[in-house]
Amino acid sequence: MVEKKTSRYSPEFRERAVRLLDEHRSDYPSLSVACREIGGELGCSGDSLHDWWKQARRDVGTQPGPTTAETARIKALEREVRELRQANEILKKASAYFAQVALDRPFRK
Repeated sequence: MVEKKTSRYSPEFRERAVRLLDEHRSDYPSLSVACREIGGELGCSGDSLHDWWKQARRDVGTQPGPTTAETARIKALEREVRELRQANEILKKASAYFAQVALDRPFRK
């Protein structure tokens, strides 16, 4: 089983970092420079800050792509499908086993 990855940064920290990037983005020559500089000041990587910024834009509908809620729903549905497939395999094996056992018994009326 895959271990769940926990974030080092709270949702509140991420929101504040994105808000800070939005407020000061015009002070830098490009978005990547702004992410790198502001991320460095906050103690996170510029790539992380850029990812958070893109996701925040998706969540409000200004950038195409799945929202945070949609991504969580997709993951939950994938997990449910995986569990149902495992249960289905178990039921198939149990059915085959009991069918074999039934064939080995003498027929009773």
